[in-house]
Amino acid sequence: PEVIGGRSHKATVVDLSPWVEYEFRVVASNSVGIGEPSRPSALLRTKAAVPVVAPTNIGGGGGTRSELVITWEPVSEELQNGEGFGYIVMFRPLGSTAWTKAAVASVESSKYIYRNESIAPLSPFEVKVGVYNNEGEGTLSSISIIYSGEDEPQMAPAGASALSVSAAAVEVSWLPIPWNRHTGRVLGYEVRGW
Repeated sequence: PEVIGGRSHKATVVDLSPWVEYEFRVVASNSVGIGEPSRPSALLRTKAAVPVVAPTNIGGGGGTRSELVITWEPVSEELQNGEGFGYIVMFRPLGSTAWTKAAVASVESSKYIYRNESIAPLSPFEVKVGVYNNEGEGTLSSISIIYSGEDEPQMAPAGASALSVSAAAVEVSWLPIPWNRHTGRVLGYEVRGW
């Protein structure tokens, strides 16, 4: 902190964070050295302000058919700048001009799920997430591309065959299902026997 002349009895402290509680001490000094600090002042909270830090690590994807899952890293309490803090989620299909906007009022939230039967599987969306509090809307993140949920595979594996390899084991093989732009990648297969 700045050194204040011995004839002054007050100072303005600057560059504090909004909506944070502070306490202050005063220390006297002279050519010999620095004395003991005063007792701490009472706690004082700075005034609220519009939040200026946007959420980070915008991501998502996955989910089920007809869902768009959007995730983010929550903003820490000291950067919320006031009461009534929440998130603004904005998204639109890639190439569209109109944004859909939703508010998420929970401070701890880190996910928003949009459900709509008209969403095609694996559709790309432009997404940005912002912040707000009682003072107003703050900063938005940069745009991220997130894909809607996949659909279940629409075809069965072909060419299934079985080969006995021992008295207690059978080897089963099949042709893989090709990747499909509309339903997504196959994450695994289930082999059933009877």
